[in-house]
Amino acid sequence: MARKHRVWFPGAMYHITSRGNRRSAIFYDDFDREVYLQFLEEARHYFPFHLHSYCLMTNHIHLQIETIQHHPKDMMKMLNSRYAMYFNKRYHLVGHVFQGRYGSKLINSSDYLLEVSRYIHLNPVEAKMVKSPKDFLWSSYTAYISESADPLITTTKILSYFSEPQKENYLKFVEGSERLKD
Repeated sequence: MARKHRVWFPGAMYHITSRGNRRSAIFYDDFDREVYLQFLEEARHYFPFHLHSYCLMTNHIHLQIETIQHHPKDMMKMLNSRYAMYFNKRYHLVGHVFQGRYGSKLINSSDYLLEVSRYIHLNPVEAKMVKSPKDFLWSSYTAYISESADPLITTTKILSYFSEPQKENYLKFVEGSERLKD
């Protein structure tokens, strides 16, 4: 039975996930995460897209992307295959690093856009890795709530849904009370 084709069009937004094979770790240390982010940036160079948020957990990743002119399958094929080759070589392993093909959910409303961003940034808290999303180093959350820039992501679209002070209101949205502008 053939796989169902994924919906794609220029400007489509997705919540993309990719999990380690058998739920195994895909990141053993910070260097692995740095390499993954380098490969993510390289994939964006070849297949431009907007990255709105990300989180690199121990055994899976979350990406919130907006396409420009390329289907996300092109970017994910490059990203996952390059990372798998790196990972297997570094740790003297063979075989699959990722469990099946990546997951992608089309984001088709502004409410869902914001919920995905919040879900991604709260993932390490839900996994009891940290008490607050700002304590997790491997997500885009800090760029949303501080003056620290993250060259990988663009915060403009998501923050545009919040009244001033946008970053403070985004923090409240993620960590507590929702205060979206009308």
